[in-house]
Amino acid sequence: MIDRGDFMKMTALLGTGALLGNINPITVKNSVRNFNLCSTTTTLNNHPEFLNIVVGSGVTDVWMPLFLNGYWAYPIEDILLWKERFEKKGVSVHIISVPFGHPGNSLGGSPDFESTPRHWARGVDIDCNKYSGTSVHPPITEENISVIQKINKAGFKKLFLDDDFRLARSPGMIGGCFCDVHQKEFLNKYGYSEKDWVLLKNSIKNRDLNSTLKDWIAFNCDQLTNSFKAQQAAAPEVQLGIMVMYLGSEKAGIRLSDYKGSLMRVGELMFEDRLFDPVKGKTDELFSSLFHRRFVSPEMAYSETTAYPADKLSAKNMAAKLHITTISDIRNTMMMSGLEPFPFTHWSTLAPVMKKAGSIHEITAGHKLKGPFKHYWGESSRMIGNDKPYSLFLASGIPFEVTDSPSSDGWTFLSEFDANDVTSGKLKSNGTKFIKGLDSDKNRKELRFISESLKEIFAFKHEIIPQLIGIPYIEEDKPVVCAWHPEIKTVLLWNLSETKESFTLRIDNKKSYVEIGGLDSELVLY
Repeated sequence: MIDRGDFMKMTALLGTGALLGNINPITVKNSVRNFNLCSTTTTLNNHPEFLNIVVGSGVTDVWMPLFLNGYWAYPIEDILLWKERFEKKGVSVHIISVPFGHPGNSLGGSPDFESTPRHWARGVDIDCNKYSGTSVHPPITEENISVIQKINKAGFKKLFLDDDFRLARSPGMIGGCFCDVHQKEFLNKYGYSEKDWVLLKNSIKNRDLNSTLKDWIAFNCDQLTNSFKAQQAAAPEVQLGIMVMYLGSEKAGIRLSDYKGSLMRVGELMFEDRLFDPVKGKTDELFSSLFHRRFVSPEMAYSETTAYPADKLSAKNMAAKLHITTISDIRNTMMMSGLEPFPFTHWSTLAPVMKKAGSIHEITAGHKLKGPFKHYWGESSRMIGNDKPYSLFLASGIPFEVTDSPSSDGWTFLSEFDANDVTSGKLKSNGTKFIKGLDSDKNRKELRFISESLKEIFAFKHEIIPQLIGIPYIEEDKPVVCAWHPEIKTVLLWNLSETKESFTLRIDNKKSYVEIGGLDSELVLY
C-alpha cells in the first residue's frame, strides 16, 4: 500500500497520469536532496558573479579547501569572508582538506600543492620506490588535528578529509607503506620474521588472501582508522567525513564499517567523458556508489560528482551523474573539479536536472531497491580484488537490489575474485544463482557463465522473463537502469543512451509506455 503522504507527493508530481513524463522541474519543495559544491576562494575572488550563479542553481552547501597535502593553501580570513556572503544567501559553508596527499596530480591549476611537504616522510611501495601521499607518518595526523581544531574555533561544523582518505595509490591496489618503520612495526605487532615479510610481499603480488595478508590489511586499516579517530576526538563538535575512492575498501586501508555514523563521500571514478561515455562506465560508477551505501546512511552519504580535469566532463555527463545519486538514495550531491571550476556554462544544464532530481528523490527517498538481480561485492573483492566489477547487469532493464551476503533467490553477478571463492567452496549460495563473466572453468556447476556484454545479458533477460511474476521489467533491449521501489509502486528509469528512447515497462499483463531523454531519468507509477 502507498502511504498517504507519498500519494500526495506523487499526485503533486505526476498529476493524474501514470507516468512522470517530461515534467517541469520542482513542483514540490525539496526537503530531501542537498546539492553541494566545492569551490576555492581564488575562483570566487576572480569571479564574484559566481556566487549568484551557484545560489540561483539550487546549491545548498559550499565546501572550501583550506589544508591541502600539508600546505595551508588559502587564508582562513578569506574563507570566512565568503562564508558570510554565502550564508546571507541561505547557503551553508564547510571546509574540505586533503589530509595525506594524493599520489598524482589531482588538484589542477596549483602545482605548488601537488607534492607533500619535505618534512612529511614519503611512502615506500612494495618495490622500495618512494612516492608522495597516501601514507601516514608523524607528524601528518598531528598537523591534521590542527586543521579540525582551527576550523572549530572559526565556527565551521563540518570537515571532509578528501582526495583521498586511503592508503593505496589507485583502485585495485593492495595498499600500505613498506618503509622500514612500518615494516618493523608490523613484524613486531604480529610476531612475524623477515621470512614472513617476504611471504607477505609475494602474497600481495599474487593476490593470495592468507592469514599474513589479512594481518597486513588489518594493520593498515588500524592506521587509517586511528588517524581518523584522533582527528575527530580533537574537536568532537565538528562532523568529520571521509572521501572513499572508487570501490575503496579494506585493501586500501579503509575498513568501511569503522566509519558508520560519519559523513562519507562514496567512490566514483569516471571523471571525464572518455570514461563515462561507455555504458559500462556508467554502470561501474553506479556499482561503486551502491556498494558504499551499504556502510553509510542516506543522510550522511555524499556523492563524488567530479569532473577532472575540470573541462573534460561535459555538462550532459555531469548532469547524468546526478541520477546515480538518486538511484543510490544518497541525499547529498557533491560536485567538484579540483581547484579549477568546471565551465560556468555547465550550470544552465545542471540547474534544471538538479531540480528534477530533487523532485523525484522526494518520492523515492528511504525506499529500498528490490529486484531479482543481485548486486554483491564480497570479501575477496574487498580484500584482494582488482576492482573490476561485473556491473553491466545494471543496464539490463531488470530490477536489482544490493545484498551484504549471498541472497536466497534471484541471480547474483560476481567479480572474478568472488567467483573464485565459489569454486573453492569459500562462498556458498543461500539459494541465489551465481553468475560470472569470465570463461575460465565455465562448466563449473556452481556458476553460470554469461559474458559481460549487453548482447549476452539481454539474451539472458529474455530467458528468465517467464519467471518474473509480479516484477516489473523493460521489454526492449536498450541500456536502461530499472530501479524498483515496490513499497510505493514506482520504477525509476535511467536511460543510458545519449538519444531519446521509448521504453515499455511491463509487470505481468500491464504495460506502461514512457519516453526518456538522452541520459535522463523518469519515474513511472504503475
